[in-house]
Amino acid sequence: MRKKIILLFSVLLGTTIMFGQEDNRPENTGDNFSLEGALELFKNSNSLEEFEKNLNQENSQVNNLDLDDDGQTDYINVEDITENDTHIIVLSTYLNETEKQDIAVIAIEKKGDGNAFLQIEGDEDLFTKNTIVEPSSQEKGAVQQLKAESNVAVVNNAAATVNVWVWPSVRYVYAPNYVVWVSPYRWRAYPGWWRPWRPIGYRVFYGNGTRYRPHYHVVTVRRVAAVRKVYYPRRHTSTLVVHNRRGTTVIQKNKRGNVKAVKVKRNRTKVKSAARVKSRTRR
Repeated sequence: MRKKIILLFSVLLGTTIMFGQEDNRPENTGDNFSLEGALELFKNSNSLEEFEKNLNQENSQVNNLDLDDDGQTDYINVEDITENDTHIIVLSTYLNETEKQDIAVIAIEKKGDGNAFLQIEGDEDLFTKNTIVEPSSQEKGAVQQLKAESNVAVVNNAAATVNVWVWPSVRYVYAPNYVVWVSPYRWRAYPGWWRPWRPIGYRVFYGNGTRYRPHYHVVTVRRVAAVRKVYYPRRHTSTLVVHNRRGTTVIQKNKRGNVKAVKVKRNRTKVKSAARVKSRTRR
């Protein structure tokens, strides 16, 4: 009888721990990355190289992703795709030698002299589809610190968007001598200064991001048309499993390169590939 009681207690304890761990996970994998924080770091960076370095600093409290499930945060690469007066800055990470997953894109469009707007959009594999964030008209910081001689307006009232032309990072990518930035780092070929850290609980991570949220808001309209036209044909998706609130999603690619999402009803199962999902289903 005593052994049965101990066994029952152990099962109950294990179940409690399991549910406690699940409760500490976000509804969407992408929630472990702060889109607002990324914009704040971008606003205060003087170059894309500096922006990439800031993204990969633990004290920035923007990145809490561990997509390759190795117990350490993933290194985020930054790449700029340009077309005419549009810049699409892609944030992504390598999961192994061949797998790369996009996390978010910052789309910037210039509208005449001294006028530009931008948005950041979370990748639909990681975030709820059409998760788009942009500066709010009340946001403080670099946009409000206009020099006395500047005639640039803070808000474009007609489009209800914040003019971000005075952000150092925006001026940088539109400078005449700008060289398009593509991160030189790859899987296991990271910069010497990078020190990965263990991801923290989601609730703590979300609380740390409070400082970033007041000056940015979620919108429903994608303002930069080039995102679909220019970026989507070059978008990186991984064949690894993506966990989100709609279930476990396996992203598969056929020989023609077409992407197919397969839904599996088992939430939060640690499955690495479609083949493993199939073998477990047969059991």
